[in-house]
Formats: sequence, structure tokens, C-alpha cells
Amino acid sequence: MTILCVRFQPPPMYEAALPGLLGLLEEFTPVVEALPPDGALVDLGGAERYFGRDAVELASVIRVRALALHGVDCAIGAGPGPMLARMALREARPGVTRAVSADTAREFLAGQPVVALPGVGPSTARVLDEYGLDTLGRVAAAPLSTLQRLVGARAGRELHEKAGGVDRSRVVPNAVSRSFAVERPFPLDELDPARHRRALLSAAEELGARLRAVDKVCRTLTLTVRYADRSATTRSRTLKEPTAHSVELTRVAYGLHEALGLQRARVRAVVLRAEGLLSAERASRQLTFDPVDEKVRRIEEVADRARAKFGARAVMPGALSGAA
Repeated sequence: MTILCVRFQPPPMYEAALPGLLGLLEEFTPVVEALPPDGALVDLGGAERYFGRDAVELASVIRVRALALHGVDCAIGAGPGPMLARMALREARPGVTRAVSADTAREFLAGQPVVALPGVGPSTARVLDEYGLDTLGRVAAAPLSTLQRLVGARAGRELHEKAGGVDRSRVVPNAVSRSFAVERPFPLDELDPARHRRALLSAAEELGARLRAVDKVCRTLTLTVRYADRSATTRSRTLKEPTAHSVELTRVAYGLHEALGLQRARVRAVVLRAEGLLSAERASRQLTFDPVDEKVRRIEEVADRARAKFGARAVMPGALSGAA
């Protein structure tokens, strides 16, 4: 086991701590991939030899240092590759590292539902479930040709390999600064979907304004919903075209939220993150010849100038006018 998947558990409105926590991980290895808003993948292949400890022992040291230096606890999953480390994290809890070795990988995967595999969405899971392939053990035992016929040649091959414990992904070092995030915590655990949507609207408006202020657009929008039991759900969607348009960001955020199908979930906070940033000058935009869309974009430009001069709350959607 050389890969750790770490999920820090900072208090609300403490996402600014992530760069410092990543710095803590980089004291052990330079191969750290940020998983905003509160996690990271860590390749400890070289660190195990250097420190003379295995990944599970180093995970304990990381946990102690995070608590001592930042006051932040963490849950850690360990595995021979990023995929198994991510899946092990789901069964981890603060204070205990959930480890899956190469020898136990097949046994660990066999009883897992198909949707637990990273990259498998609800639609693919439904297709497989219709044919009785509802666990990764059954998927691994199915003929490759059957999977390719159901989900496509490339996707079927990847699914068959991953269900059998073959993981070709790698930890790719990156920088958390290559993304923007906006968090909206609730004063009390919130069950009302209307309030969830209003928080998403507020976050998307701020995110769009921040992107436009630095002439950036994003290619991917990620939604993280944090619950009262400190667990979280994260979903991402690649945009049809890079954008900083608040209306489009809001539409995608609503779609991500609705796809979760939350029913009376006690939500503690929602986080929107814009990822895959690039210069607005380098981004292309499909012309729609829609006068309404062009009008909205012109209004957005005027609103940005008004907010820059009179403050962030000078112009806002009517649905947010009563927000604190």
C-alpha cells in the first residue's frame, strides 16, 4: 500500500486551511494531488523507504500532525492505487485508517455495489443492474464482451479492469490555486431544498463574479454537500464550454444538486468549486443569436461594475434580496 486518500474535516468556513494542510503532506512526499474542497491523494512510494515506515504508519503520523498544527482531524484510506485508496476512504473514520492491500483487493471489491466504483454514474449502474450486474464481483466475473456490449468498448474494458482490482490511474501533483471555491454554510442543519437552492444561487453568483474579475473561465464545476454527520457528497460536471457566466454556473449547480436526489437530508454546508481555469481570452464561446442571452450578459457586465464601485451587495438576484 503506497497511496493514501486523505479527507480533512475542518470546521465550516475553514477551507482556507487546505493549502496549509497540503503543505503538511508535502513534508512527506512531493507527489500530492489536491482533491478540493477538503481532501488529497498522496503517493508515499518513496516516503516509505525514506522514513522506514509503511503507509499506514505514516498515515498515523499525518493525522497527529494535522491535529497538533492545525486542529483538524482527518479520515484516511490506504491502498495500492488511487482507486482503492478512494474507496477505502469511504469506510474510514477519524482516528482509524482503512487499508486495502493488493492481496485483499478482490475480496474488498467483490461485495461493493457498482456505483461505488469511481467513474460509474447512476445511469451506468442502472444499465448493469438490469442485467444482474449489481456488484463489482459479478462485473469482474462477467465476460468482457458482455460489458462492452452494454456500456461501450472503452468503458467496458475499463470497468472490467477496475472491478478486478486493476487501477492504471496515478497521483498527479497539482495546485489548489488552480481552482476557485465558494462555501455557503447554514447556521443550523438545513432540510429545506429551497434554502439549498438559494445557497447555490448565492455561491454561483459569487463564483462567477470572482472569475470575471480576474478574466478567467472554468471548464468544470464541482458541488460538495456536507451533512450533519460530517460526511459529504461530491459531484462534478464538465461544462459544454468554458464559462464564467453566473446564469450558466447556476444552472449546472442546480442540476448537480437535483441529481443527488436528497430527501430531507440535514445539510450543513454547500461548496461550489470552479476547476480547470483558463484565461477568458483563450476560451471560445458558441454564438447563440439569442437576444435574451446577450441581454443577460450585458446586464451582468454592468452589475459587475456596480459591485466593484458600491460593494458586493449593490446588485443581486431578487431571490437573494432577503438573504443575510
